[in-house]
Amino acid sequence: MTETYTIEGGPVELHRSSFDVADFPTPTGREEEWRFTPLDRLRGLLEDQPSDGHLTWTTDLPEGVELTTVGAGGPFLRTLPKVFDRVGALALQNAKDGAVVVRVKQNAELDRPVVIKLHGDDSDKIVWGHVVLDVGANSRAQIVIEHSGSARYSGVLSVLVGDGARLTLVGVQGWDRDAVHAQHVNVRLGKDATIASTQVTLGGDLVRFVENVEYTGPGGDAEMAGLYIADAGQHHEHRLFVDHSAPKCRSNVVYKGALQGEGAHTVWIGDVLIRASAEGTDTYEMNRNLVLTDGTRADSVPNLEIETGEIVGAGHASTTGRFDDEQLFYLQARGIPEEEARRLVVRGFFAELIHKIGVPDLQERLLTAIEAELGGEPEAAISAVTEDSK
Repeated sequence: MTETYTIEGGPVELHRSSFDVADFPTPTGREEEWRFTPLDRLRGLLEDQPSDGHLTWTTDLPEGVELTTVGAGGPFLRTLPKVFDRVGALALQNAKDGAVVVRVKQNAELDRPVVIKLHGDDSDKIVWGHVVLDVGANSRAQIVIEHSGSARYSGVLSVLVGDGARLTLVGVQGWDRDAVHAQHVNVRLGKDATIASTQVTLGGDLVRFVENVEYTGPGGDAEMAGLYIADAGQHHEHRLFVDHSAPKCRSNVVYKGALQGEGAHTVWIGDVLIRASAEGTDTYEMNRNLVLTDGTRADSVPNLEIETGEIVGAGHASTTGRFDDEQLFYLQARGIPEEEARRLVVRGFFAELIHKIGVPDLQERLLTAIEAELGGEPEAAISAVTEDSK
């Protein structure tokens, strides 16, 4: 299936969805969905290279959660949301064990977060993976997925949130600086289901995230948040597509990023489609980028397509700028040194998103990691955010 949308510059073919690699030609870099991505740095993840590489798993599963596997080619896998690019299709095809399924039982209320830690130890080894989170109807769950170490990892995360269920999902990309990570996060919300998803990207040489949300019934609610800090030479790319196809659903997207160091590059693409059938939709998306030094580049492109006039609200905003001089002056006038004042401003810039995560231990680690990043200590930042992740 292929969708065509009209954005600035005219109609563009976007969001082709499929399970099959053949439906996604090898990109050249001229395609709309690839024009910001340095393809040479994906290092083999666009090529069909079967691999026996794997990540080391560590899990903490509360009562009411089970972990199983579904073999490659199983009919269940064809019922999951489709992927939107070649990298995702290759991950599905080459995931040698099929999929790992983390299932939260119906009506469960977990007493602590589900924690999944994935660690790589070889930056030259390609790893393909598929993880399914299946959150049963009317359950309440927090799930944290942490990535650390080194790898060339292409993964698909399929997220099923049953009718009336509420899921808090947190993804942490705390890779070493030589890692490459391409990820699909495909969310399917049931009737009156809620997801609050936060993606945190600090490490890696190149990280490319594609996150999609689809609704299967009225009353679905998606809070999509993200924060990223790109240092010299890092490429962090986040692409979102929220497909409002059911009536009376809501989405709110807030992504914030900071850039420092020569060659730091971030990309945020936010696409929202309100279909003719999605009357009563309420949606908003915002991306804010804070430029800390010269020599960086932040690309931010919000897109909104509306096919019905019967909506509650729809809008988007995008800003990229430097420090607020008035804030710095206010702090320095009270005796705070300039360097410390800058750290406080950036900490405040991210604090709202971090405190919404709702996992106190992780929140503290993220705040410590941000302090280390701003202090020019990227290795200490990764160490802080991936503490005990191996």
